[in-house]
Amino acid sequence: MTFLKDEVLSRRTFAIISHPDAGKTTLTEQLLLFGGAIRAAGTVKGKKSGKFATSDWMEIEKQRGISVTSSVMQFEYDGKRVNILDTPGHQDFSEDTYRTLMAVDSAVMIIDAAKGIEEQTLKLFKVCRMRGIPIFTFINKLDRQGKTPLELLAELEEVLGIESYPMNWPIGMGKEFLGIYDRFHNRIEQFRVEENERFIPLNEEGEIDGDSPIKQSGLYEQALEEILLLNEAGNEFSNERIANGTLTPVFFGSALTNFGVQTFLETYLQFAPSPQPRNSDAGIIDPTDENFSGFVFKIQANMNPAHRDRIAFVRICSGQFDRGMNVTLSRTGKSMKLSQSTQFLADDRSTVNTAVSGDIIGLYDTGTYQIGDTITSGKQLINYEKLPQFTPELFVKVSAKNVMKQKHFHKGVHQLVQEGAIQLYKTYRMEDYILGAVGQLQFEVFVHRMKNEYNSDVIMEPIGSKIARWIDEDQVKESLSSSRSLLVKDRFDKPLFLFENDFALRWFQDKNPDIRLTNPME
Repeated sequence: MTFLKDEVLSRRTFAIISHPDAGKTTLTEQLLLFGGAIRAAGTVKGKKSGKFATSDWMEIEKQRGISVTSSVMQFEYDGKRVNILDTPGHQDFSEDTYRTLMAVDSAVMIIDAAKGIEEQTLKLFKVCRMRGIPIFTFINKLDRQGKTPLELLAELEEVLGIESYPMNWPIGMGKEFLGIYDRFHNRIEQFRVEENERFIPLNEEGEIDGDSPIKQSGLYEQALEEILLLNEAGNEFSNERIANGTLTPVFFGSALTNFGVQTFLETYLQFAPSPQPRNSDAGIIDPTDENFSGFVFKIQANMNPAHRDRIAFVRICSGQFDRGMNVTLSRTGKSMKLSQSTQFLADDRSTVNTAVSGDIIGLYDTGTYQIGDTITSGKQLINYEKLPQFTPELFVKVSAKNVMKQKHFHKGVHQLVQEGAIQLYKTYRMEDYILGAVGQLQFEVFVHRMKNEYNSDVIMEPIGSKIARWIDEDQVKESLSSSRSLLVKDRFDKPLFLFENDFALRWFQDKNPDIRLTNPME
């Protein structure tokens, strides 16, 4: 039991959230570099060199230089086992990100110093805030000209409504960026100097003793004035408020030049929470409970295209996982043996024999699991909280270009749909396929993956935006189906209508007051 407790306390599991292009994948690369997980950081900018970001493993991500799927990476640093979940920044993939945020204990929010808080950052921040998880802020790209640090802090407090405590403070910016004043460690960290000159200790007054080139700069004096202002008028440091998500520690740096990242990582590991207790329908489950339990928050097809495999990503919430153990799937009550398990560095995987609360493991899936499933080794079946689902807004009819390759087509559609990013519907009589998604980019990724992973070219026919509402099976009448209220079935054969717009929905309800329309995703 002591071993389990010590292991659980050493875990730090977090997601990185940001708007696209704020530097999320680049920061992830640098963290992996410190953890010894990779030997050279490949940035998403480096397309010509053939180096790609470790966390962007899918072919379309390498071509576009964006993340469209959450990836999981694990490494050890300073006696801690770190699980990073790098999430897609693109808003069309926010559903994947929202689910990923259910699987972490804290979040790192990256803000571009030039752009400040952007739309997607705000959305994802709200999810973290709703869950009450600690948020650590990394203000990136200090090696470029941007907004003033005080302006960025004001934006954090006004736009996000969270108080902040700068753990360090920039000295200059852009071409005049000299380094950071580290309030927490009481030192100056210099930019672009030899390693042995990197840190300058500060005296009790928080200033440099003796001579130093950085002291000759007016930027150093300006930073001291701003630090004085923060000390007198800024928020007080509070470990308790960081833990409950009402105060965010702020770090300044440059992920691309790997400056301020190590200081951030070491301080983050000191204050970030270890795995926390979780709500279930059987009450709160403690992470050190001896019964193993966890939930599936993501399913990914074809992580290894050569083997056409599917991986169910499981966040362990209690106990210890041992390869070969027997567990029960709460949804079906069926018992099964977990013999094939893996852990990740993006697409580089190794078999995992043991894992504990806070870890993310991958289970090979032949169609057993669904997103949101709970598995447990205990006698009592439990279910963790439901994961968020989004009602699709955009719809297309999809069919195979080559009728001779129907088998590839059907297999591809069903496997990709099980990942949860796109929804599948079938028309009532003909069983034509209709796909629904939150954003257009999901359809583009679908077409790309069908061709590359399933050797199936598809024809897509846009049918515009629709409003989906489910109905009870005993109320189904095919005569109610029309171009403005199309009757279809979802992938679980539950009937629903796809309404053309709000007007069509209201008109239908007025004409058919006895029919109960619901949206289970709300």
